[in-house]
Amino acid sequence: MAKATVTFEDIGVTVTVPAGTRLIEISEKVGSGIIYGCREGDCGTCIMLVTAGWDNLSEPSVLEDKILRENMAGKGNRLACQAQVLGGEVSVRPG
Repeated sequence: MAKATVTFEDIGVTVTVPAGTRLIEISEKVGSGIIYGCREGDCGTCIMLVTAGWDNLSEPSVLEDKILRENMAGKGNRLACQAQVLGGEVSVRPG
């Protein structure tokens, strides 16, 4: 299975994960400062900034684009609950 490397800049941690893993799952395990209220019905709280490796993530869905626009997110932002690592290297920090 393909692997990917993800760096959480806020805590200085880099991990190797299987391709297809959602960033929120990794963030929870390593203790990154990316917050989320998805499970409590507060969509859009897991906005993060992708600082490197944008092309190594899944394409944003129509729903993700909508949520990002509603939250006036910037160009480099993604939702950690939606973005899947496809391979290569990715660096993120809370957005």
